Amino acid sequence: MVIEPAAPVVVLVNLGTPTAPTASAVRRFLAEFLSDHRVVELPALVWQPILRGIVLRTRPRRSAEKYAQIWLPEGSPLAVYTARQAELLRMRLATLGREGVRVEWAMRYGEPQLERLLGRLHAEGCRRLLILPLYPQYAGSTTGAVFDVVARHMLRWRDQPDLRLLRGFADAPEYVEALAHSVREHWARHGRGERLLISFHGVPVRAIELGDAYARECERTTSRLAEALQLRTEQFVLGYQSRFGKARWLGPATIEVARALAGQGVRRLDVVCPGFVSDCVETLEELDLECRQAFLAAGGAEFHRVPCLNDRHEWIAALAALVGREWGDGSAA
Repeated sequence: MVIEPAAPVVVLVNLGTPTAPTASAVRRFLAEFLSDHRVVELPALVWQPILRGIVLRTRPRRSAEKYAQIWLPEGSPLAVYTARQAELLRMRLATLGREGVRVEWAMRYGEPQLERLLGRLHAEGCRRLLILPLYPQYAGSTTGAVFDVVARHMLRWRDQPDLRLLRGFADAPEYVEALAHSVREHWARHGRGERLLISFHGVPVRAIELGDAYARECERTTSRLAEALQLRTEQFVLGYQSRFGKARWLGPATIEVARALAGQGVRRLDVVCPGFVSDCVETLEELDLECRQAFLAAGGAEFHRVPCLNDRHEWIAALAALVGREWGDGSAA
């Protein structure tokens, strides 16, 4: 297949997932993921013996059990929803008069491999390319890691394409409104809690000290979402989840916030996860199971998590708007 020179290609990129909820599949995934210096910023001579000698011997089995609890008949939820988003985005762009736009998806770690997709696009003559990492808030360990792959691959392209890299969309109006709409809809269906816990994936504090913008971007999203929902300061709280290792991470920790709120007499807690645009093990297992259990055990009565944006119409419209704005043609507004 040869792509028409003017035909744009959009590539949605997510972090990655094991191919199966088994210890061997998780081990392969973690070996790649945790070997990236963007993810674990330690010298390889220090980190690799720990990774190979301890982490990959103990963590895969425990993680596989967690994946098994949330696995869908079609596969990993993260992969299933990312694939749906790509197809729905293609359809949305077509309705806006951009039938020729090709939408692909890939993972930074695991399958489908971003490096392999870029090689295929190169061979097919791609001349206009937008890389859209599905991380609303920029971090070096996520968006930066995607850009690393693209930059390395572009060294092989003698005739390089018109390339766009979307850095993030932490306060893009369409994204914030899609989030707000999902929360309002959840409240309309299930009632409203006393607090809204806004939970993001954590990063080590050292990354922020070295200049990473992630914490500021999470705070911007939190502020914009609270404004859209017309929340007072005492009605919402920010937390960070998914800590790994013994380093100091951004806080407060989501699970500790949940426990503390229960201890303060909060009976019902609502949780939303703006940093995850697709439900995954961090939302379906870590929050729905572990955090819920911690809140209830500490005296809470009801724990409700607002599902991620997944394949919601408002989110697909927001993606289309981001594409149109990035290419500066207004076609997807």
